[in-house]
Amino acid sequence: MIVLHAAFPIESEKLDDALSLADDLVEASNREPGTIEYRATTDVQDEHVVRFFEQYEDAEAFEAHTQTDHFQAFEDRLPDLLAGEPDVRRFEVSDATDLDL
Repeated sequence: MIVLHAAFPIESEKLDDALSLADDLVEASNREPGTIEYRATTDVQDEHVVRFFEQYEDAEAFEAHTQTDHFQAFEDRLPDLLAGEPDVRRFEVSDATDLDL
């Protein structure tokens, strides 16, 4: 499984645009074959940081995601929205377990 965590600092006056784009991206990405889960949220300590949590069955599913029109549309607009450097991390996970809380 491939897991991505991405944090994007967004210009305050462009936050509504970024959230609308993120909403469209999440909706379309969750319909892709090989996507386990795709979520976006704002950071509770800094509402101008949009965080993505993505899970894919494998590297091929992730690569296919990066070629979709909805991903490309988000990526094309992203430089105009950013207030700083994004932080994107990719994890290759061999095992995951649900925890009871």
